[in-house]
Amino acid sequence: MPTVSVIIPTMNEASVIARCIQSACDADEIILADGVSDDETLAIAEKHAVTTVSSEIGRGIQQNTGAAAASSDVLLFLHADNWLSSNCIAQIREAADVPHPVVGAFNQCIDARGIKYRLLEWGNRYRARRRRLPFGDQGIFISRVLFEQLDGFADVPFLEDVMLMQSVPKSQEITVLPGPLYVDARRWKRNGVIRQTLKNRSILRRFNNGMSPEALLAEYRRDDQQRRGN
Repeated sequence: MPTVSVIIPTMNEASVIARCIQSACDADEIILADGVSDDETLAIAEKHAVTTVSSEIGRGIQQNTGAAAASSDVLLFLHADNWLSSNCIAQIREAADVPHPVVGAFNQCIDARGIKYRLLEWGNRYRARRRRLPFGDQGIFISRVLFEQLDGFADVPFLEDVMLMQSVPKSQEITVLPGPLYVDARRWKRNGVIRQTLKNRSILRRFNNGMSPEALLAEYRRDDQQRRGN
């Protein structure tokens, strides 16, 4: 069966990293790509059987650094505030046990009650399946050979997941596995489900119309900081 490396980019994720690591314990290796955290993230990681690599800050850069240290056939990029259900790694191994490269993500389960969250899950599933565009918080997995052919993640501070998926050839199937992959609802709870969803759609639209990831990130951060101050 294909081997699986789980790569977790972190930056001050002490509150959630243990849950994330423990959920990936069935993987062949877990690599924590840390952007110089100054909280207890690394101390917590040291208590688990993980490999830790240091990187410049930036999720794309960190994930590329983690991928360079990985040794498995398939790479799963897992955000620190996500966690896997018990058979997610087995699902990847089964999907990748074919003679061609694979790329895809999981169905989500957002860790919150309410119809708005269920509709959000449906919309994210539709985007991944029909528009071939899973986001990073859906747990992107990809065969190492295809990841290297695509030159990995772009060296950008934002939207690296979108750029990677947009670089996948149209002939390549995007596999959406049942999972589920669990997602912390903290950002939606802080900003509001509808508001956050509309903001994400606006960012993607403007990116596709030529606005740079750097400009979009600055706006995203300003808005998020304002919401935290409310």
